[in-house]
Amino acid sequence: MHDILDLDQYPLHAPQSRAYQDLVARCKEDLAREGMCNLHRLLRPEVAAKVAADISPRMATQSIAHARRHNIYFQKSVAGLAPDHPALQTFETSNFTLCADQVADTPLAALYDWAPLGVFLAQVMGKRALHVMDDPLARLNVMAYGAGQALNWHFDRAEFTTTLLLQAPDAGGAFEYRTDLRTDDEPNYDGVTALLENRDPLKQSMSLKAGTLNVFRGITTPHRVTPVEGATQRIIAVFSYYDRAGVRFSDEERLGFYGRTG
Repeated sequence: MHDILDLDQYPLHAPQSRAYQDLVARCKEDLAREGMCNLHRLLRPEVAAKVAADISPRMATQSIAHARRHNIYFQKSVAGLAPDHPALQTFETSNFTLCADQVADTPLAALYDWAPLGVFLAQVMGKRALHVMDDPLARLNVMAYGAGQALNWHFDRAEFTTTLLLQAPDAGGAFEYRTDLRTDDEPNYDGVTALLENRDPLKQSMSLKAGTLNVFRGITTPHRVTPVEGATQRIIAVFSYYDRAGVRFSDEERLGFYGRTG
């Protein structure tokens, strides 16, 4: 892993070291304060560039194209809200996706299965343990956003999401988010409306560098990626971990997400 990760700055391989413990503490603080933490350029920039270059031809010929109209909840309706409630306004998301079996020969697959990364993420998230998925398609996905494509406002179904940016676009493609907009007890529909109408002063934006690992609490922190501009795609890997072993999607879910079951 030394060849692909900056383990001098981020000693994920040395959990007994003071530097490792300090890193965990810093990430937990960031996660509590901002709803996310970043390990900037954990993946060495030259490795990120090579992976992106290797993946781009596959993205052009093997990926599945996604385009859907949705609201922030990815649900057709929400109990207690009228269909025309402004918190349920819809917008477009589109991208291209490669599944885990299509990137199995890349460093991404080795990194996803590398046990110290899972241990580190579990400590940052306050989990007893995290497990990789057994699903041959869903465990690791790589998504590309070309000119005009975007990931629009949404809450995640999972408590935490882990991504690794492989290639930043020429322009656009900013990551926008609003920390802890809702809680388990307070859905804050008025706050959601204000965010969607661009009236929330606490909305933040950042543009990540290639190689950055990002962990965020997407179940309470809504987020989006603004439309990409220019010829260079925004390419990002999504690592799926669970607090239980053996998680797999059903054939129906795989068919819906990826257009195939295996």
